[in-house]
Amino acid sequence: MKFTKMHGLGNDYIYVNGFEEQTKDLPALARALSDRHFGVGADGLVVIAPSDIADFRMIMFNADGSQGAMCGNAARCIGKYVYDRGMTRKTAVTLETLSGVKTLLLNVQGGKVVSVRVDMGEPVLDCARVPCLLGSGVVRRAPIEALGRTFAITPVSTGNPHGVIFLEEPVEDFDLRRYGPVLECHPAFPQKANIEFVNVLSRNRLRMRVWERGSGVTMACGTGSCAALVAASLCGLADRRAHVVLDGGELVDEWDEATGHLFMTGPATHVFDGEVDEHR
Repeated sequence: MKFTKMHGLGNDYIYVNGFEEQTKDLPALARALSDRHFGVGADGLVVIAPSDIADFRMIMFNADGSQGAMCGNAARCIGKYVYDRGMTRKTAVTLETLSGVKTLLLNVQGGKVVSVRVDMGEPVLDCARVPCLLGSGVVRRAPIEALGRTFAITPVSTGNPHGVIFLEEPVEDFDLRRYGPVLECHPAFPQKANIEFVNVLSRNRLRMRVWERGSGVTMACGTGSCAALVAASLCGLADRRAHVVLDGGELVDEWDEATGHLFMTGPATHVFDGEVDEHR
């Protein structure tokens, strides 16, 4: 099976062209190939497939084999993949995901995509629809306990369920691997959640680290950066446009007041192409 390794700010996935490759048991394949010692190594597996309602369809699985609904970094990489390989000549590409159809606006230079602006749609702010059990309506900084420590968490869905926590201590010093998995699986999140830990550096600059549902610590999370911006805006800590600094680099996110849509802009990088025996 042929594949391509790509990343968005270090959030790396294995991409398979579903127009050409036939794949079976995607959860098992994602687990095997994502292993960084015995596989290719990635945060998960993405299949680029035909769609009846959009230009392309994204089928994604996390490193643990669980299916993901949406990934902003993967969406940007798909935009680069399909354009750079001549699968489309459009610079505005629609992408079907489990959280709806997204629009990818491609920034092309020298015949190659260098960055992508993704229309992420409107965030889900109603707590029950995130889903989260910490209240009703818009919930801001609700108390949640993990390992004897109480955090203030803001639930938001930007295609995936997220819980955003603002920290006073530097996120670089925070024990992400200790608290992340406990909060991901907290009973307050019946479908689990991505957990973002955020320092507010200014009204238009946030520093974020993330524990991703099904993948653990990752270098970046596009839906998470958007959730962080929304939560910061809801809590009066930031404006509606901000640079979000992740372990792998920066994204520029905007929560458009006129449409209510979130827009995320960032790079997409091709690493290498390869071939693997999926039956090994």
